[in-house]
Amino acid sequence: MTHRKKEFYPDYLLEILVAAFLITELAVLLSLLYPEPVGRAIDFSLPFQPKPEWYFLWLYQLIGYFPGPWIVVGTTLLPALAFFALVLIPFIDREDVHSRRMAVAVGSALLLGFLVLTLLAAIEH
Repeated sequence: MTHRKKEFYPDYLLEILVAAFLITELAVLLSLLYPEPVGRAIDFSLPFQPKPEWYFLWLYQLIGYFPGPWIVVGTTLLPALAFFALVLIPFIDREDVHSRRMAVAVGSALLLGFLVLTLLAAIEH
């Protein structure tokens, strides 16, 4: 009795398609049997206070520091400066030790600023 070598097409392709179909069917069946509630629970007795997701809390905190006509500084100018500082880090980081320390200081200052603003927004609101 001779055994032929399994080829990708049609042997393995058929196995992969059957496995993918069964996994997809299992995922759909589980999602229909155990649906997850969408969104947060709403308490209609409290006034509405919007709060962004965690990755925008630092920007939400900046809005509080620049009210009125200065809101452009907190929502556009400072985030743009932070973005450009991140873009410039590879150009700051050269071969010598001083430029490496400067790049690490810029990146660390930005990270620390984002973390502090996010934590302040999470605590205050």
